[in-house]
Amino acid sequence: MRLFVAINFTEEILNSLGNVMESLKENTLRGRMTRRENLHLTLVFLGEIAPGRIAEIKNVMNKVNVKSFLLKLSGFGWFKRSSGNICWVGVEKNKALDELYKQLSDGFIKSGFEVEDREYKPHITLSRDTVQRDDFDKQEFARTIPNMEMMVDKISLMKSEQIQGKLTYTEIYSVTLKK
Repeated sequence: MRLFVAINFTEEILNSLGNVMESLKENTLRGRMTRRENLHLTLVFLGEIAPGRIAEIKNVMNKVNVKSFLLKLSGFGWFKRSSGNICWVGVEKNKALDELYKQLSDGFIKSGFEVEDREYKPHITLSRDTVQRDDFDKQEFARTIPNMEMMVDKISLMKSEQIQGKLTYTEIYSVTLKK
């Protein structure tokens, strides 16, 4: 099973991000937009994991000691790729989010899971393989993105799979953060 731990968004945030993606789509020559229902903030990507190890993942998630916190989305950018850019909305610096990531990644490493060995750069992927129009102004576009924030009170273990030709993310376990 292909698994990751994530923060899922409220309907309000999903609607706002959906509007941003519509505007982005109008400014692109080509690209694959993320399906609205797949928008999330990845905390730790685990990759292909044997079903027998899910109990270990749950154990790490259950040990998280982070209180619920306010998450603010802001900014726009992309990771350059030769086939087209990965466009994203950013996340404001947040100590609780950093601590949540650290506790999860450290816990998974101690339990023998492989975790990406690079700096955590929280972002929400809007599109992949994206080529913007020549007149696209990244700074101007960023100014059109509304303020978005939500209380994070839950983290989710997500399964990624193709269902009828569509990439689908399904929550298979969750942990409620302390108040």
